[in-house]
Amino acid sequence: MSGSLWLKPPTTEAALPAIPRPRRQDRAGRATTPPTDGSAGAPPPVGAAGDASVAPGARPAGPTAPAVGELADDPLDELVERLGGLVAVAVHPDEIAAVLESDGMTDDHIRLTYGRADSFELAEDLYARVERRHPAPEAPPGGAWHTGLAGCLLRGLVFALPGLAYVLAAPLLAGEQGRFGLPGGTVPLLAGAVTGWVWNQTLAHRAYTWLGLGDRPAAARALLLGAPAGALAGTVVALAAAAPGETPAALFAAGQSVYLAAATVLLVLGRERALLYALAPLAGAVPAFRWDLPDLLRAGLLLTALTASVAFAGLVLRPGARRGAAGRGGPPRAGSLPYGLFGLGSGLLVLHAGIGDTLVSGAGAVIALTLSMGPAEWLLHRFRGESLTRLRTLATAREFRRAVTGTLVLCLGGYLGVLVTLTVAVTLAWPGAPWPTPPRLVTLLLIGTVLWLGLLLQAFGAVLSAAAVCLFAAAAQSLEPAAGPVAAGGAAAVLAVLTGVLLVRPTAHRV
Repeated sequence: MSGSLWLKPPTTEAALPAIPRPRRQDRAGRATTPPTDGSAGAPPPVGAAGDASVAPGARPAGPTAPAVGELADDPLDELVERLGGLVAVAVHPDEIAAVLESDGMTDDHIRLTYGRADSFELAEDLYARVERRHPAPEAPPGGAWHTGLAGCLLRGLVFALPGLAYVLAAPLLAGEQGRFGLPGGTVPLLAGAVTGWVWNQTLAHRAYTWLGLGDRPAAARALLLGAPAGALAGTVVALAAAAPGETPAALFAAGQSVYLAAATVLLVLGRERALLYALAPLAGAVPAFRWDLPDLLRAGLLLTALTASVAFAGLVLRPGARRGAAGRGGPPRAGSLPYGLFGLGSGLLVLHAGIGDTLVSGAGAVIALTLSMGPAEWLLHRFRGESLTRLRTLATAREFRRAVTGTLVLCLGGYLGVLVTLTVAVTLAWPGAPWPTPPRLVTLLLIGTVLWLGLLLQAFGAVLSAAAVCLFAAAAQSLEPAAGPVAAGGAAAVLAVLTGVLLVRPTAHRV
């Protein structure tokens, strides 16, 4: 495995091609260059004393040939010395092959210089020669992939608190029976919410891309332009979808669109605490679970929370108001579209989870799913951190694949356990809420699986696949609500296969 083609005796009379050799030094310490006339193996002229000295004033004819019984230097030794650090930490030869190709080595150069057929064969030899020397796991650096549990729980809380707005607004929105068998006002509310999810998910990705480029003013500028446009789009869609008698619901949907835009700004720019303070007035909905509150108080709490959210968002967007804050060029807008499609698919799945036998049971499922997004985010970070640790400590691709699969199962199982716990807690806390039936609980867990695996694939860049699966499952449930468990189960199975194929490869976790 360690020999080279140029060390083997020729099988034909044709001369082997000239191979570049490393520079040598003669006994006086002077560098010599191998000749190119085919006399590399010729001995130097012999002096009167019979030694290998050169006549005075004569130029050496070439490097000293190896002594009898010695082998010429193997060019692979020089490559091992140069790339030994990278080879020692590689989990699979394919990683070494990628390094060789990025170093500009063509197959022709590899065949002539190292006697291997291509970069993959050369990588396998390097992998076999160099002992694995994985460094001890380092403390994870700060960044989007590494965050504490408290921060994730805070985000989960601010995701769920807006649900109290529906409790406060329920008497204000009460009306005649709505369309499609839904309560009155549901259609404009859903239309505005779905529009906001799609727009703001796309906008958030673009702003996060600017943040990843280190240009926070440009991210603020993108939010400053995109957030009002998203609020306007959601309002227009909600008003267009409203039927006669659904004007209060349409106005509430307009406020909902404005809130979604403001919340997107605060969450993207890391102002979760400010959003929590803005939503504090919604805590007034807790007494509304047992007692009837005056309509004026209900409307006042809603407007206070909305006004505070918009005010905080305006304060954090001041850097984006500076001229030229958008930077030059910028990330392509089309790259953010798949994230909006994923927001559409996942949002529709959550809405289908909220369509239950009763309004209370459906709302309980949505609240449990929304609250679970905080722990889900933390478990995503845990999976990423554990995978990076395994990447540094394991020596073979098989060991890495087995370890990552185990971590994936544990994280997904932990999330589903949290979802069940939250479902039970919401049922106990909501007066008169019925216990979820086994079929509904299974469907809820399947939807939770789809959401968590979809978020995981999105985090690793496979957002288009996750969006396609979620959209297909949501469309199947919309066309045939009775097929909800089947659609959710099929989507969960497909995402599990995609995750197992994509994320067990070491190259997927390189940073």
